[in-house]
Amino acid sequence: MPSIYRSGGKRSLDFVVSAIGLVITAPICLVIAIAIRIDDGGAAVFNQERVGRSWHLFRIHKFRSMPVGNANVPSAHADALPITRVGRFLRRSNLDELPQLVNVLMGTMSLVGPRPALPSQVELIELRRSNGAMAVLPGLTGLAQVNGYDGMPDEIKAGFDGEYAEGISLRTDILIMLRTLGYLLKPPPRY
Repeated sequence: MPSIYRSGGKRSLDFVVSAIGLVITAPICLVIAIAIRIDDGGAAVFNQERVGRSWHLFRIHKFRSMPVGNANVPSAHADALPITRVGRFLRRSNLDELPQLVNVLMGTMSLVGPRPALPSQVELIELRRSNGAMAVLPGLTGLAQVNGYDGMPDEIKAGFDGEYAEGISLRTDILIMLRTLGYLLKPPPRY
């Protein structure tokens, strides 16, 4: 029998937090959008097809950090592509993810869950299918993210995703969000 949190509380929390988050960050989003337009003249937000719960495809929203016309690649390969000046700051600060609050509000994503894969990430999707992680909404952050997601092999990512899917709870989600907040508040590395 599913818990109250899993069956409706999680969606309620997602809706309330994303709505409040969008209101609070609206001025920041406006400044970012203007900066992107000034930097290279292209659209501020880009949409990319991702694989959601139960293999449903959806469009994820992100602030554009690369020049117009770049290929859609997994984040592990994105560092090999050119990044705009504003995009470099957005990536380091993770502000490029703010438009995904719209995805959370619409119900195509959750605050916490496995990061949504590109359709081309067949191995990761299959691993998630085999451990039940494809049965939950993808998230802005997740157990794999707070354990060093970038550069992590697909088997380990999927393992964290399956562990999360099996143990969804309000406590787990709050702990993951707090760990994510701690990561985001760290000063970015200097290069």
